[in-house]
Amino acid sequence: MSIPHRAPILEVAHYEKRYGKKLAVRDLSLTVEAGDIYGFIGHNGAGKTTLIRSIAGVQPVDAGTIRVCGVDVAADPVAAKRQIAYVPDNPDIYDFMTGIQYLTYIADIFEVPADARTARIAELADRLDIAQDLGNQIGGYSHGMRQKLVLIGALIHAPKLLLLDEPFVGLDPLASHELKTILHELAASGGAVFFSSHVLEVVEKLCNKVAIIRKGELVTSGTTDEVRGDDSLEDVFLELTDVDKPESPAQSNLG
Repeated sequence: MSIPHRAPILEVAHYEKRYGKKLAVRDLSLTVEAGDIYGFIGHNGAGKTTLIRSIAGVQPVDAGTIRVCGVDVAADPVAAKRQIAYVPDNPDIYDFMTGIQYLTYIADIFEVPADARTARIAELADRLDIAQDLGNQIGGYSHGMRQKLVLIGALIHAPKLLLLDEPFVGLDPLASHELKTILHELAASGGAVFFSSHVLEVVEKLCNKVAIIRKGELVTSGTTDEVRGDDSLEDVFLELTDVDKPESPAQSNLG
């Protein structure tokens, strides 16, 4: 029996990014389909955040194309961004605002109707245990509280693609568990999640697909079961990203 094809949410084709003379990411292609929770792993400086920022439209693409729900991020950035939510690893939010003011501001940007935003904020704030803090100024929030607030802001317009850079850093165990449940719900509803993480155990248990990047080049990608084979994802990652291995000529050009 044939497996039904799922619609692509994210298509990255021959993506490249330079910083000056350094080629940070080289000829990278991958596809994230509806229903995917896709883990993106690699050492520090491997190019994970570079790609995620380009998908989010935060920085330009130097070569190749990125499409979100069929929309070219470079050609129509506004339409693409309406389908995306992006949570960076160190959220920079307005300290002078209260939590609810920040969420209202984000809801206004995405033109979320008043009744929908009220219900969505109440539900997510309760699930992430931050409802009691929304009236307080963000300047007094801990890192974990800021992370929860930004996650609510990211989810408020029901994005088709959720981009997360180290999303579990700073979250307490209960909030981490609830976030995993929320990610499964988003995928089950026809959306997709693409996130980077250094916590390989989380990636292995949470993600149905995974890609490994080494020095700006995609080493492998596929279903989590295919990538890890009979080993743990940690074993495969360490083997494929061994920095002591001889580099290919292409890799040596990355500087």
